[in-house]
Amino acid sequence: MIAKKNAAEKAVELIRDGMTVSLGSGSTAMYAIQKIGERVRQGLTIRTVASSLKSEKLAKELNIPVYDPSEVDSIDIAIDGADEVDMKGNLIKGGGGSLLREKVLAFASKKFHVIVDQSKLVEHLGIKTALPVEIIPFAETLTLRHLRSLGCDPVIRKSGEKKFISDNGSLIADCRFGEITDPAWLDMKIKMIPGVIETGLFSAKIVTSVFVGSENGEVSEMVING
Repeated sequence: MIAKKNAAEKAVELIRDGMTVSLGSGSTAMYAIQKIGERVRQGLTIRTVASSLKSEKLAKELNIPVYDPSEVDSIDIAIDGADEVDMKGNLIKGGGGSLLREKVLAFASKKFHVIVDQSKLVEHLGIKTALPVEIIPFAETLTLRHLRSLGCDPVIRKSGEKKFISDNGSLIADCRFGEITDPAWLDMKIKMIPGVIETGLFSAKIVTSVFVGSENGEVSEMVING
């Protein structure tokens, strides 16, 4: 817990007055939002956009100015967590079910900083984590059949006894591919399937750096695209 918090707070130090900031989703991103709220109370003047309804709710509770993404011309910096990070800076995201909005905002940001603890670092993606894929509810069994043909075992995510519904009204299929050695190829192949909206594979090409927190309080920065 302290490792995630330290990584988040280190990344928040990069935010300056006048910036437009993309707020991430998930437990690690919540630490970043809380720290941003603290800085806003101290006088920081920024605009933000949120990648999930949960993040938006927390930001508003902390009196952080939140805008609809259609109201901003550009995003200066995005700060968000990840479920896995490989040695090249490719990511798996979507454990919280907000992968589509997270990817839209990260891609639109001039700088994208990822915040994780050491346990999220892997040699290859998919070793520990299933890959979330957002799909439309219509004909979901057909979409799952095509996903299965790519070599995974897709399972529709549930919230209790009911199917998990994303902020976009979509379903999430958690797909276990095992070791993913070519994320770009797999991302392309999955998105060729009609019914798929987006995948949780985030290319290293959009990642500026990864802040990695450790339990001893230290935070290191992996610069991917400085």
